[in-house]
Amino acid sequence: MTDVLRFMPTALALVALVLVIGQCRKPRGWVGRFYAWLMGVRHAGVTTWGLSHLVVAPHFAILDVGCGGGAAVERLAGIASQGSIHGIDYSPASVATARSRNRAAIAEGRVEIQQASVAALPFGDGSFDLVTAVETHYYWPEPATDFREILRVLKPGGRLAIIAETYRGQTFGALMMVPMMLLRARYLTVEEHRQLFTSAGFSDVDVHTDARKGWICVVGRKPGVDG
Repeated sequence: MTDVLRFMPTALALVALVLVIGQCRKPRGWVGRFYAWLMGVRHAGVTTWGLSHLVVAPHFAILDVGCGGGAAVERLAGIASQGSIHGIDYSPASVATARSRNRAAIAEGRVEIQQASVAALPFGDGSFDLVTAVETHYYWPEPATDFREILRVLKPGGRLAIIAETYRGQTFGALMMVPMMLLRARYLTVEEHRQLFTSAGFSDVDVHTDARKGWICVVGRKPGVDG
């Protein structure tokens, strides 16, 4: 009995770690709904910083991929006040949280949140002026294909912005190696980010970083006339 009690804290810590990892990749249940909300609070700073590198017109049609708890959708709806904002997430818990957070804008018809995957976006070609993805591209199943799927739904001249709070090459980035490995998340360099964009067909790729904080914002443009 004593041996069991001795190892109980370690066992509980491992269980908690497994649960957290699972919620990071795909929030589930009421715990997932809380986690999705919490991540909106946690990522507020990097979201604000990332969006500062974009020009968002009031009339823009915008898609937020992996919208989580809907914090970025809410922010974008405030900026594109005369446009339309769509959010998708493959987690039912995240979709429910995002809809709750944006219920007023949804009722007004300016925001729509639905369950979907980046691998098969439920939108027609050339639907959006801007696609954003905050703290989610690490987990995309097939990044090369997924980036091309986003390119498809962008209007000519439209832009994709990837915003994240860690990248390989940041200050003290070695400390992130183990967490990213446990999360089964891709830990990409600046150049690997750039290659994902260019290989998918994006042009005018701009990379913004804050090495101390580990933040990265990569913006690419779909070739064609600006919308």
